[in-house]
Amino acid sequence: MFKTLMVALAGLGLSTLASAAPLVEGQHYEVLPEAVETRVDDGQIEVTEAFWYGCPHCYNLEDPLNAWVAEQPEDVVFKRLPATMGGDWNQHAMAFYAAQELGILDAVHDDFFHAIHEGGRRLTEADDIAAFFSDYGVSEEEAREALASFGVKSQVNQAHARMRAMRLMGVPALIIDGRYLVTPSSAGSLDNMPQIADALVEKVREERTD
Repeated sequence: MFKTLMVALAGLGLSTLASAAPLVEGQHYEVLPEAVETRVDDGQIEVTEAFWYGCPHCYNLEDPLNAWVAEQPEDVVFKRLPATMGGDWNQHAMAFYAAQELGILDAVHDDFFHAIHEGGRRLTEADDIAAFFSDYGVSEEEAREALASFGVKSQVNQAHARMRAMRLMGVPALIIDGRYLVTPSSAGSLDNMPQIADALVEKVREERTD
């Protein structure tokens, strides 16, 4: 069962390490036992964040991660993967894909996190999620239909299959190029995760030019 990873409170000074020295496999990142297929064009590098809306560490990662994503060149494609392990996890994954289907994900994503962790709302029941979505230009009926749709259920199942293929043990996690895994514990802190990801993106670029 997925468990939220505990975050090491002591930083390891990896901002300097990431830019000045090679990273160490098994210390700063892991290599997945089997590479997972990426879904980007040739020449692009996929960076995937596995997360759960109910995870406080995922919530705290949002600001540094969003800042990092905003600075990436066109060859880096950032994607979010909602973790699926039943119960509230799956309900939140359905909310993610329903918002995407309704075309409101960009507007909803940060607010959904905020409502849970700052507003004290669980947002695990379909009616509650539909009421939340109704503030973003869709009706509650449209939201409930999206939450119950075959397309959303199919995407949740696909997300679950992808999580299993990545053999993830917790969230948040960053997966670079379908091969390299960064966690809070390997990075030393949440803030260091984007920095390690940055170094691994550069590693992928170098590998492709060899």
